[in-house]
Amino acid sequence: MTNAKLLGAGILCLTLLISTTCLADVVGSAYLNNAANSNAVIGFTHGAADATFSVPSPTNAACTGIFAGDTLCFNSSAAANGYTLGGFLATGGATILTGSAAALAANLNNTVFEFTGTVTVTTGEMFQAGHDDGLQLQIGSVLVINAPGPTGFTTTPATYTGPSGTFAFDLVYGECCGAPALLGIALPFQTTTAAPEPSSLVLLGCGLVGLAARLRRRKAE
Repeated sequence: MTNAKLLGAGILCLTLLISTTCLADVVGSAYLNNAANSNAVIGFTHGAADATFSVPSPTNAACTGIFAGDTLCFNSSAAANGYTLGGFLATGGATILTGSAAALAANLNNTVFEFTGTVTVTTGEMFQAGHDDGLQLQIGSVLVINAPGPTGFTTTPATYTGPSGTFAFDLVYGECCGAPALLGIALPFQTTTAAPEPSSLVLLGCGLVGLAARLRRRKAE
């Protein structure tokens, strides 16, 4: 590779480092033995979460079968650990942030989950959630899905009627009344642009300066 090409490659690398598109994670909390388990209501009363976790987005390779194409899905029927909190979270590719071994091994019955993150939506956009049991979804100030009560597996369609733009969302899912626990929905998660660490910029910048000096010396010879 010529010196000019090396310098060009270095500049390209610096450009990629300065503006890197990455995927935004969904953050979730799980509340075991919740007194309001029969209702999945945004703003429900709760104490400290028994477990917190993050879910990769905007695509989830675990979303197959009845949830193919969804960006957020969990299926206790497919859980290696059966109807437990840890097994349920594993089916959605969740990374456990906090949670004791006892909590993750606990039975799912009477558990409420809350998922938060950011989505980019347009007025009139349609959503469809598959769930067993209750579910509420709020985007910005708009309650998009309102199906909080216990149910066998069902799909709930809904239309977003708020303004177009990027907004925080709050999704609350309540599991009760025995296995299975099923949740699947396609949400248009926002991607973010992350700045590189200062040390990475300094390292690459020093390399480019050295390469430029070498080119100048060669031209002077």
